[in-house]
Amino acid sequence: MTTEGLEVRDVYERLLAAASLRSTDGAIRVSAEYEPIGGPGDTLFPPTVKIKDTDGAGYLVEPRYVGGEKVEVVWLDQPQSQANRCEQALMDAIRRGSAYLPHLLMATESAGVPVRTTNLNAPHRSRDAYFRDSEDCAGVAFDKTEPGRALREASAEDWSAYLRLVPSDLAYGVWDSHRKRRIQVKIPRAYKSAMIGVAPLIGVRGAGRVDPLNLAGDTVQVSGSGWTPVEGTKAPKGTKTARMSEVGHGMIPPSEGLGGVSVRSVQREASLAMAQLATLRFGDAGEEFTAAARALVAAIALLGDRLAFAAPALRLRSGCDLVLVSERVQWVRRGANGRPEAEALAVNTVQEALDLFEIASDRARAAGLDWSAEPVALKPNASLQQAIDKSFLSDGVGEAEGE
Repeated sequence: MTTEGLEVRDVYERLLAAASLRSTDGAIRVSAEYEPIGGPGDTLFPPTVKIKDTDGAGYLVEPRYVGGEKVEVVWLDQPQSQANRCEQALMDAIRRGSAYLPHLLMATESAGVPVRTTNLNAPHRSRDAYFRDSEDCAGVAFDKTEPGRALREASAEDWSAYLRLVPSDLAYGVWDSHRKRRIQVKIPRAYKSAMIGVAPLIGVRGAGRVDPLNLAGDTVQVSGSGWTPVEGTKAPKGTKTARMSEVGHGMIPPSEGLGGVSVRSVQREASLAMAQLATLRFGDAGEEFTAAARALVAAIALLGDRLAFAAPALRLRSGCDLVLVSERVQWVRRGANGRPEAEALAVNTVQEALDLFEIASDRARAAGLDWSAEPVALKPNASLQQAIDKSFLSDGVGEAEGE
């Protein structure tokens, strides 16, 4: 066995104890710094949101202590989005065959286009309405199938069904808000990650459009079959009208718009909470199974993080491309002398995370975990299929984007 392999096995043994709070390790923390691909201070585009005070578009900015200094920060990627990136990376690994996790798969097609949704990309994970409104190959509603009932009946005393069918939900959290129950299933996230820009300077830009043919006319008639120029000075009474720019033509004079931000630094902070992992219970399972199951959930979270963020560059969205400057993956231990102790964790690369996940999977199976080699296959019910089909229809003229 290689030195690297021995180190990963040591990590697993330490994780096995930490995830049940049987050691001085309280968390795993990832701290990373990035810079724009254009260099420090180059413009980045955060996600735009509707600002409550102005009812217009803006960025999420808030005060925070960074390095002991009170500064303003701008959100570049919130925890929900970062979790989605990890889940998508896990799904990509499953498709490549480099790792496997049990999951739910709703598959269909519409207008000749394949449509697939899994609990790794559905908004509410395995408890999403997509699965509530799906059925198995025999036409049985998902919630009435054996897997559906098992997930529906799970509780804080026994998350065995989640571990067996949708284990990633235990790492990223889930809330069953789509089913009418007095006590709803809520599993807090064990893994959390977020990205901020420190001390943002908010810029502006001119947004407009030049029409190469300078099409004449400001108002057009719009119908289900398209649009036509208005004849004369007014459209006929009762017809739907729009500006030429709203159907993608004509000139739009430049106007001031959001121009991104320049920041002092870009930081990502991720953490894996051992205290949350230690709350996971699996019914009457013994200590060996419970400890192995918790360590497996931790290994899934670490694998998702490395798959999503170990690369030298990261794209958050158009206009927000980043280069990794530095990164630390650390154990965070119980404090001494007024500060928690940090120690390097030897899982930095994707391959090391894959090795750790394989060890954790083997140990959980040895303790009694039974994972199916195939996802739970579902299809949309008639109502959901109709809604999906409708979303693929193209009829009439839509509004131009970004006007």
